[in-house]
Amino acid sequence: MIKVISSAWALLLGMMLLQVGNGMQSTLLGIRGQIEGFSTMEMSLVMSGYFVGFLFGSRMAPDMIRRVGHVRVFAALGSLISAVMILYPVLPNPFAWGAGRILIGFCFSGVYVTAESWLNDAADNENRGKALSLYMVMQMVGIVSAQGFLVLGEPSGFILFIVPSVLVSLAFAPILLSISPTPAFATTKPLSLRQIMRISPLGCVGMFLLGGILSAQFGMAPVYGAKAGLSVGQISVFVSSFFISAMLVQYPVGWLSDRMDRRVMILGAAAIIGAGGVVGMMFGGVFVMLCVSGALIGGMSNPLYSLLIAYTNDFLDHDDMAAAAGGMVFINGLGAVTGPLITGWIMGVVGAWGFFLIISVLGFAMAAYAAYRMTQRAAPSVDETESFALVMPAMSPVAIEIAQELAIEEAQNTDVGDNVS
Repeated sequence: MIKVISSAWALLLGMMLLQVGNGMQSTLLGIRGQIEGFSTMEMSLVMSGYFVGFLFGSRMAPDMIRRVGHVRVFAALGSLISAVMILYPVLPNPFAWGAGRILIGFCFSGVYVTAESWLNDAADNENRGKALSLYMVMQMVGIVSAQGFLVLGEPSGFILFIVPSVLVSLAFAPILLSISPTPAFATTKPLSLRQIMRISPLGCVGMFLLGGILSAQFGMAPVYGAKAGLSVGQISVFVSSFFISAMLVQYPVGWLSDRMDRRVMILGAAAIIGAGGVVGMMFGGVFVMLCVSGALIGGMSNPLYSLLIAYTNDFLDHDDMAAAAGGMVFINGLGAVTGPLITGWIMGVVGAWGFFLIISVLGFAMAAYAAYRMTQRAAPSVDETESFALVMPAMSPVAIEIAQELAIEEAQNTDVGDNVS
């Protein structure tokens, strides 16, 4: 672990600061939009912009890196992120904000691709798993920490927009000054969506629905809080509840999924997400219960991302897993684009509690489809399933491919150990 930190501390620290900036601007826009008088539908368009940009960025960033190199792409995208963040309060217009969110989503996607390829190159076969785990922990710590910064100023002013811009600028300095020589860059060409759908209908449908759930909670939770009349401090705690619970539940879910029918785990996790939405609708007026609802939704939705990829892998050869992962990320991105739009429309029709309504509907729909798929084919035996690879929705296909390779190696080593014994 010490070796990993010593070789990649600048990258890990930089990515944490980037997540602080990203987490702040997302929550802050939801609050400031209410102050500026933006409608719920306008805010949903703004929030969906991030996922539009992220979706295209994940496809275009590899070509950009091949043309001009890691350093130039990294520095250019970082500058754009910092500039857009500080322009939000100068241009209080939903169309300007939407364009800014598209640009920021595109830039963050490219930053993740660049940073994760650097991280992979900085680690060796012995510590690559630890490096990836630290990377995920630092990302989550950054997002949760971001919520605490929101109480340091007034969302109606400029200071809270300046802080994430400064943090993003600072994040790139240690990375660009201390990073090792740029690595060779290569990504796996993804399988076609039709091929993946034929291999795992539940994996594809689940990923699309989960994209809507994740983007709703990441983009529209602050909008819900502002529309429901929560204070800035309460919104910060509410948003944090999604991510803190995700950190606590990831590993137990992964451990269980390697020891039972993963469809049962998918059904159960999706049903808990739906139940969490019901709790929010029924008891949203009680702040403690509001946080319980957030914890149930976030605690299941984030591990479900890894779970759906692991389930799809159960029907793939090792050589096709990385390729399928790229397609699954794209399917999730398509769902993520639609999530805030549908959520904003529902909230505009029925009120703030529509936020929980759409999450509940999507959760129960996934659970119902999982139950249906259980009647269509038998599950592979536990001995034949692949190891659970812990990944996060914020990761690019590069990190997910690394996680897949580590899971394959672990499974192969386990098989060798069993044969020897």
